[in-house]
Amino acid sequence: MKKQEIILLLADHFDEDFALRLSKKINHEFYYPVVVKSYDFNMSDYYYPGRRQYDANKLLKSVSEILIPGAFKTMALFKVDLFIPILTFIFGQAILNGHAGLISLYRLRNELYGLQNDEKLLEDRLVKVINHEIGHTFGLIHCQNIGCVMRSSTYVEHLDQKSHHLCFNCKKKVLDQIPEIDPLHKKQ
Repeated sequence: MKKQEIILLLADHFDEDFALRLSKKINHEFYYPVVVKSYDFNMSDYYYPGRRQYDANKLLKSVSEILIPGAFKTMALFKVDLFIPILTFIFGQAILNGHAGLISLYRLRNELYGLQNDEKLLEDRLVKVINHEIGHTFGLIHCQNIGCVMRSSTYVEHLDQKSHHLCFNCKKKVLDQIPEIDPLHKKQ
C-alpha cells in the first residue's frame, strides 16, 4: 500500500522553491509526506460577478472531487479572492473531518492593505492558513489558545499574532489519528 500523502495542489503559477518551503513546513506539523502538484481549474466557473470574487464553496466541492492516488488530504492553493455567502472574504476553507481544503493568498498580501511587499510575511501567513485548514480536515475546530494555529483568524492581524503550530491539545488530537507515528512523538 502506498504511503498516504498530503497533496498541495497549485491552482496557479507558484515559484518552485516557494512551494517546496511550504511543503516542508506542512510536513513538520503533520508528519505526512507533502507532494506538490499543479492542477488547471477553469476559474470562470467559480467567478461571481456581483462580488468580483470566487465562490469558495463551489471551488471546495471541485477540489474534494479530485482523485489523486495516495492522497490523504488535498489542499488547493489559489491566488484569487475567495468568499462564502455569509462572509465578505475568507483566507481558506476545509471540510471538517474531510480530505479537502482550499487556501488563497490573495488577502494575505501586504500590498492589498497599502503596505510594502513582504514575501517572508506572506509565506508565514500562508503556512498558518494551510496548517489551520489541514487541522479542520483532522476534525479540529477553532481553538481558544491564543497562540494555536487553530485559533480563528478574521483579519491578517489575527494571523500575525499566532503561531503556525498546533497547541498541545490540538496536536494530540491529530497525532492520535496517525497510527504510523512513533509513540514518542505522541508524548510531545
